[in-house]
Amino acid sequence: MANSRPNKGKPLNFKLRQLEAFRAIARTGSITRAAAELGVSQPAVSRLLADFSRTVDFPLFRREAGSLIPTTEADYMLAEISRVFESLNHLEDLRHNLKKRTAGHLRIACLPGFATSHLPTVLADFLKDRPQVTVTLEPDRPERILEWIIGQQYDCAITDGFSGHPATESTDIPIRTVCIMPKGHALAQLEVIAPADLRAEKLIHSRRDSPFFRQLERAFADDNEQMNSWIEVRQFTAACTIVSQGHGVSVVSALDAEQYRNQGIEIRRFRPLITHRLSLLRAISASSSPLVLDFLRHFTASLAPFAVSPGQDPAAAPDRSRQARRRS
Repeated sequence: MANSRPNKGKPLNFKLRQLEAFRAIARTGSITRAAAELGVSQPAVSRLLADFSRTVDFPLFRREAGSLIPTTEADYMLAEISRVFESLNHLEDLRHNLKKRTAGHLRIACLPGFATSHLPTVLADFLKDRPQVTVTLEPDRPERILEWIIGQQYDCAITDGFSGHPATESTDIPIRTVCIMPKGHALAQLEVIAPADLRAEKLIHSRRDSPFFRQLERAFADDNEQMNSWIEVRQFTAACTIVSQGHGVSVVSALDAEQYRNQGIEIRRFRPLITHRLSLLRAISASSSPLVLDFLRHFTASLAPFAVSPGQDPAAAPDRSRQARRRS
């Protein structure tokens, strides 16, 4: 015998307003009280209930002592409907958080040195008022970072030595550099260090194929000085660690040096002015969320104490007199 149920094989077309009316009646036991709770007329609630009852195709209430009591089937549905409204409330909270940029997920690629120095502090400050934001932070070498951004595996990246790629857009930030030496070193008597001052010092420097090393090498050549190369490193943090242990001197990013200020090093200005260029990368084809843009602005602002201002002239001739550079 054929089943005559009208909804067999068809999806049930529930209306949210019907679910609200059903739940309100179950909670109050009365169409009149449900109408008052929902702020609509009693006939409107009756129509919503009748439409919902036809949709589910079974009785929803029985009347006892003047009140509407949910049937067994209706009780089962009420439990599921409560979960639906909980999910809707969660979606509303999520919508609010996303609109206010307090929820979401950030995928950040960075140089290894950043993962353990400046970035964690900046990230903690950024997340302080964004409790629903989660983060994936992945350090690696610049070549790998570029691959990730092009493939849109990460939202943004912090790298250096970036020479451009048509699939990416970058913001370049020049960071001033400083000379670091162990605590108590004779060079600490000077306010400014020049290549001539490092003539006899064992120098820890970045890898020879890096743009920064070429700047440093040119600074020494312009002073007719030879670099006394001792240790070649990939990251400034490695140079800072070695110097903090009492060995050698180095010219590094002021940003990295600051992380070691209280760890056995002296920090002095270096002249001529050379810079370490940081690049903040994004994929051109990816539409960055407001959350990503907020983070990049926050991170850029954190670099302000170390960045070279646009009006600063790197070609300004430094005072080479050792006596003029001694502390008064």
